[in-house]
Amino acid sequence: MRHAAFIVLATMLALATDARVEASYCGGASYKCCSSAACAPCGDYCAAKSCCGTCYKTVRETVYEQRTINCCRTVYDQCCEQVPVTCTRNVTETCYRDECYTVCKPCYQTCYRDVCCTIRKPCIQTCYRDVCCTIRKPCFQTCYRDVCCTIRKPVVNTCYRQVCCNMCRPICETKYRQVCCTTYRTETQTCYRDVCYTVCKPVCETKQVPYCTGDWVTETKQVPGPVVQKCICNPGTWEWDACRCRCCYKPGCCTTCCEQTCRTVTCKHWVPRTEMRTITCTRMEQEVRHCQQPYTVCRKVPECCVKQVPYQCVRYEHYTVTKQVPYTTCSWTCENIVKRVPYQTCSWTCETITKRVPYTTCSWTCENITKRVPYTTCTMTQEVRTRKVPYTTCRQVCETRMVTKTHCVPRQVVETKVICVPRTVCRQVPIQTACSPAPCQGGAVSVPGSCGQ
Repeated sequence: MRHAAFIVLATMLALATDARVEASYCGGASYKCCSSAACAPCGDYCAAKSCCGTCYKTVRETVYEQRTINCCRTVYDQCCEQVPVTCTRNVTETCYRDECYTVCKPCYQTCYRDVCCTIRKPCIQTCYRDVCCTIRKPCFQTCYRDVCCTIRKPVVNTCYRQVCCNMCRPICETKYRQVCCTTYRTETQTCYRDVCYTVCKPVCETKQVPYCTGDWVTETKQVPGPVVQKCICNPGTWEWDACRCRCCYKPGCCTTCCEQTCRTVTCKHWVPRTEMRTITCTRMEQEVRHCQQPYTVCRKVPECCVKQVPYQCVRYEHYTVTKQVPYTTCSWTCENIVKRVPYQTCSWTCETITKRVPYTTCSWTCENITKRVPYTTCTMTQEVRTRKVPYTTCRQVCETRMVTKTHCVPRQVVETKVICVPRTVCRQVPIQTACSPAPCQGGAVSVPGSCGQ
């Protein structure tokens, strides 16, 4: 637009320059090329100067026009997604190792020796004797006697009487009235928007990591054990027993002595070492993808409709009903009856019987017996046992868990704006020239600028 205005202005300036050249040199480049007749004055310059006329001037103006443009604006939407995160967790495990230890176990043994002794045994005998006694026995007998009595019996009669009662019955009528109501109809429109989402891809890598391990080394050593007390029995002797007329064995006395024991202890200790192990790790790489996500826009459209609404009208109608109402009458009648009433009689009878009554007699007899008397001996024996000793090991376990992360997804929204654009407009403005007050004196041609210029 500016270039076009410049071209128009340049053209107008060129035309104005050509007009001045033609006016100054009469169409020639200079006065030398003009003939004498052409350069002769054609009239009075002062008379021509005094004429009034209208000339035009080019004026440029800046005009603002309103234009509607479409521009894009970036809008950020917050999206939440589940991102896998790999973390390391320490897992503690309890293991058990076998440990041997020695214990002293007492071993008890039961021995027997013969002992002679005299015992007295009771000899119990049961005898019987006859005893006569007299006993009385009851003898029961049931007899009957007649008893006269009067009883009353009820006689029940059912009678009826007529009863008049007034009743109401409802009569329902259904009527309709017109009701104007507004219902809303849902219109659904499906739109699409561009949604960016991130996808995690697993990438496997192999690397060398140090791993702490070791071995259990078993050592066996002799350690002094507890001090054990031992019981030593001296040899016994045979002695003559005058009461029994035979030789009896008399055991020797027992002495106690202390003895130091020795036990073997097996222990294990851990010798650590470090090994380089190859492990495979998986890391997640994120990749941004685009998809067209549909979303539904719903709007409610109101609609007017007329419904026939039913309503119930209830009126009551009276009528008379006659009912048969029953009622009961009761009368008593007397009646004589005879009953047989039982009664019991008792008589006693005497009887002589003979009983055998037992009695016990006791006599003592002497008897020589030989008893085996037990006695206990104790010896200590060593026994090796094994027990489970717990120890704790720790190892690291890799696990993947999902973490919710929020990020902003940009999207472009098209908006319409109205802007003002400047534009230059050229137009012709008329200018009124002023007339001179009086012509120049002398009748000669005046030089421009000498009279009222």
